Amino acid sequence: MIRSTPTLNALRVTLRSMRPEDFDRFAAICAMADALRPVASDGWPRRRAWEAFLRNAGHWQMTGFGQWAVVEQRSRVIVGQVGFFFDSEVVDEDFDTYPQAGWLMLADCADNGLALEAARAAHDWFDRVVTGGVVAKLSAGNEGALSLAESLGYRPIGAAGEMLLMRRDGPVGR
Repeated sequence: MIRSTPTLNALRVTLRSMRPEDFDRFAAICAMADALRPVASDGWPRRRAWEAFLRNAGHWQMTGFGQWAVVEQRSRVIVGQVGFFFDSEVVDEDFDTYPQAGWLMLADCADNGLALEAARAAHDWFDRVVTGGVVAKLSAGNEGALSLAESLGYRPIGAAGEMLLMRRDGPVGR
């Protein structure tokens, strides 16, 4: 199992490990209320962003997968993060046994296709290296996140409060 973060290159984005110098940009994206994320939010305070930033690095070490920084190749600027994790929140016995997909992207990345490109690159890697099912937890009214999840082949499997639980059992078309 891989214990370091691989670098993935897609057409317009690079997925790579977070670096210490990335934190200010990452925290700014996390604070944006209009950022594309599965769970609707008014944005995160800097402390929560720091905890997520550190968790991302440690997750690769512990599980062999995690979240990547998404860097737009043209500008070489971080536009978000995408990847997989095990969450500590108990949701459902069937849901919690799978890695969970997550993304946090600048809002315009949904419109210009960068969010889908980054998420597809991450899922392609997951399908080759980790394999198996993966789940996502999304705010039921979050159209941008729902559209992205459906494009990746997720289907609803239930609900937890106002959250829609979805699962993807492998690459789209299989």
